[in-house]
Amino acid sequence: MAQTQRSHSQPQASTELVIITGLSGSGKGTVLKALEDLGYYSVDNLPIELITTFAELTKDAPNIRRAALVVDIREGAALERFPALFKKLKRQVPTRLIFLEADDASLVRRFSETRRPHPLGAERSVAASVRAERDRLAAIRALADPIINTSKFNVHELRETIHRTFGAQRGAPEILVHVTSFGYRHGVPADSDLVFDVRFLPNPNYIPAFKNYSGKHPSVARYIRSFPQTQEFIKRISDLLIYLMPHYIAEGKSYLTISFGCTGGHHRSVLIASEIRKHLASAGYRAKESHRDVKKT
Repeated sequence: MAQTQRSHSQPQASTELVIITGLSGSGKGTVLKALEDLGYYSVDNLPIELITTFAELTKDAPNIRRAALVVDIREGAALERFPALFKKLKRQVPTRLIFLEADDASLVRRFSETRRPHPLGAERSVAASVRAERDRLAAIRALADPIINTSKFNVHELRETIHRTFGAQRGAPEILVHVTSFGYRHGVPADSDLVFDVRFLPNPNYIPAFKNYSGKHPSVARYIRSFPQTQEFIKRISDLLIYLMPHYIAEGKSYLTISFGCTGGHHRSVLIASEIRKHLASAGYRAKESHRDVKKT
């Protein structure tokens, strides 16, 4: 990367340091690689004792303007010293802490798919190890900004989010919007930032011809759209969200999860989530959709 030549009279700017931490299986390696692609000098699993030394060395290195490192549960008992070290480090160099997490089910599935053992060992189940790790990292999580939940991200979406958030040549950070539908009988999605209840709309479930179809089916969608309150709701919520997006971006939010719920998560919430996603995409925002409970009974 080309660098502007500085005169001897100008002080050298401090190196920006990004520390990546979080739950095992949440994508820390992907984030480190994404930052490396952006020109960050990157180190994985640096011992706690060497972090301050690393920061000092990079600060004095003329060819390193940005650095990133991973610190996680592999540090063992030494990780308990990290919160105090991080607070001290922030007073010395510009430092940012990224915390990556995902819901328990996603983490257990990822370990199952890769057949990797959890760093906390094989003496207990992966689910128990995930819960124990979450508890041990709670104090570190409280210091982080941003906190990124990767449950709904694939590798490419996570890498793109990091590129857009930290890329020096990409202008203002953008936001990835995840719009999802759910059924209240199965619980509200834990990672929701905004939740809207659409149970006030007429329920197609009571019409035998629609019962076994989802809100994506043309006949069901046409029925839900036929009510004036449906059109009014879609317009008002779309306008609200499009108004809010620039403010979320200004606050540094890189992703937003918007959840729409009906009773079972089959009809009304599916149609509304799909329509809202289209409106956000038409307004120029990166928006994806999913339907958590559409196949549940």
